[in-house]
Formats: sequence, C-alpha cells, structure tokens
Amino acid sequence: MTPQAKIEILQHLIQIPSVNAHEADVADYLASLFAPYPQAQVERLTYAPGRDNLVVTIGNTTGPRLGLSGHMDVVAPGDESAWTHAPFGGEVVGDQLFGRGASDMKSGLAAIVITMLEFLEQGTPLAGSVRLLATVGEETGEYGAAQLTDAGYADHLAGLVIAEPSGLDQVVYTARGVIDYKVVSTGKGVHSASPELGINAITNLMKFYNAVGPLMAQHTKIDPVLGGLLHNVDLISGGEQINSIPAHAELMANMRTIPAYPNQVIYDELEGLVAQLNQEPGVQLDLTYSFPEEAIPGDPNAPLVQLAKQISDQVCGHDTKVVGSGGANDGAEFLRAKGDFTSIEIGPGSNTSHQPDEYIAIQDYLQAIDFYEALVPAFFAAQAKVHA
Repeated sequence: MTPQAKIEILQHLIQIPSVNAHEADVADYLASLFAPYPQAQVERLTYAPGRDNLVVTIGNTTGPRLGLSGHMDVVAPGDESAWTHAPFGGEVVGDQLFGRGASDMKSGLAAIVITMLEFLEQGTPLAGSVRLLATVGEETGEYGAAQLTDAGYADHLAGLVIAEPSGLDQVVYTARGVIDYKVVSTGKGVHSASPELGINAITNLMKFYNAVGPLMAQHTKIDPVLGGLLHNVDLISGGEQINSIPAHAELMANMRTIPAYPNQVIYDELEGLVAQLNQEPGVQLDLTYSFPEEAIPGDPNAPLVQLAKQISDQVCGHDTKVVGSGGANDGAEFLRAKGDFTSIEIGPGSNTSHQPDEYIAIQDYLQAIDFYEALVPAFFAAQAKVHA
C-alpha cells in the first residue's frame, strides 16, 4: 500500500463524524477494506442502533492471539469557529493532517487496520492470529470494550496492544481507574417563608459534600508511577427559585483510582457514608455510578512491555519510555476477559487531543504502521521461544 493510500484511509475515517455515536459508519468503512480478503473473519456486535463494534481476525488461529484495539468514537468538536481547519475535513497541510480524532485516536485505529491489511495483501505468514477489536463508546465509558469482553472476544489473548495516542516514544503499562458517581438529594419544597414545613435538599446534599472530602483524603498511599487517589466534585445543582425551599439537589464527582485502592473499597465507603447520612431525619440521598473502571496495575518488565520498547527504539530511533497513564482506557475492560495477558498502550498522537485543530504528524502516523508491522511477528517469535 502506498503512503498516499494510507493517508487517504485516515482522511476517510476523520471525515466520518462519529461523535459519541455513529460508530457503525466507521465499522462499515473498515469492513469494506477487509472485504477483498475472504481469509479475514469479520464480525460485528451491535451495542445500539448505529453503534456497532467491529472484530476482524486474521492469521493462524492455532497459534497465540494478539489483540490490536482502537475506538471508533470521537469527542465533539465544540465551537467550530475556534477551528482553523474543518473538524471533519481531514485536511493535510505540510506534514500535518487535521481533524477531530486525528490524534485521539483514528490515526492509531487506521495504523493497526493498515498493518493487518498489509499482512493480507503481502501474504505474510503469521505464527499466530491477530484480532482487531474496534470499539464504540470509549470516550464516554468504555462500554463497547465491556460488551466485547462479556461476549468473549478478548478471551485467552496472549497480549493486547491499544493504539491510544501515547506517542511512539512511550509504552503505557499501567493506568489509573475511574469512578464517576452522582448523589441525588430529595427534599420537600415549600415557600421559603415557612422552611420548617419543608426539607431543604441542598442542605442535606451539603452534608454529604462536607463529609466525602475528608473521607477520601484518608487514602494517602502513593503509587510510584501514577501518584495518589484523586477525588473531585465537579458538578453541583439544585433548587428551583430564590423564594422556594429546594426539593431536589445533586452533585457529580470524578475519581481517579490507583491499584492500591480497588474500586470496591471506594464503593463500600461511599455507600456507607450515604447509608449513615440517610439515618438522619429528613435525609434522602441516592448514589449511582456511571461506567466505573478499575485501575490497571501492570508490570514494567512484562515481556510485551519490553518488546514494544525494543521495537519502538529500533523503528523510531529514540529511547522509548515505559510509563503510566492518568487516564483510563479500554484495557481496563478487556482485562476482565478469561486468561492472563498483558495490556499495553502505544500509538501515534499529538498534544492536541480533544482540542481545536487536532492533528497528527503524517510522519508519526506512517511510522506507527512500521512499528506495528514489526511488533506483531516479533511478538509471535517471542511467544514461540517461551513455549518451546
């Protein structure tokens, strides 16, 4: 495949506005690229109308299986007047290709797809199989990865490479988890001239707010790579008007967890606090979570981690760092699958993810393809030595 053809595939992906939805349009396009190769097994798993996960498997299914993963959704472009280049134009200027998802993460997705296509095109013999896991909904909760995991598509992988935009000079082997939660306070609305007849939902919500900060601050362990536990109340709303006692109030908080504190520890503490406060007269608090993810512990010396570093050093000519990530990724869901395997994150990107004029350097994008095409056979060769 020519460099121009590789660039055009990425442009086409960016021109599909899969903003927190419409991933089926991306899946349609990717599936069409594999259509000329009957030896490629193409499967789809629908999450919701217009939202299909895509799974493509190639190679020798009797050998070990390496997963290559990328998400098909992107975040919204925001105020398009802040963009110099159309967010869904895929415009090329010099060595830069612009558009929403150019960095996060359609360049990584395109690179792993092209890697598989070139193996098919060139008839490359593989000592194992490669499975593309293209997911929906990563930006809003990793629920495509959760669905694929529950359906068994990640079972018994020998390794997993997620093409998130770490930069090719970094291998991410560990990552924070996340807990997003909401607390709703229900009271009784009355005229503010007679507050004794009502129940102030804001007052009761503030009881939780004032208690949860000190409770979470007791978690003082520090991960040497990821740092400490993070807890931030980011949204608070309540009340109807200035002269009415509020009958409803709510807050939402975001937590970034570390391996030292599994999510269940946090659930137990939050639920215990809510139960304690609900014992007080007039207090009615309800706690819910949205798409929590466990932290990924990882091992910097795991064979896949070190192999990815070695291949990146060779292909890209730099010293690749082995690092942790403050953000969650689909690996947290895939690691729930049957079997014991290492998940890493390495892919092309820039520091413009989620920003206006998001871009990828074309040289980095093309180099990422070279990296994945070298990593896959090296991984299978390493697996053969282990099991020899």
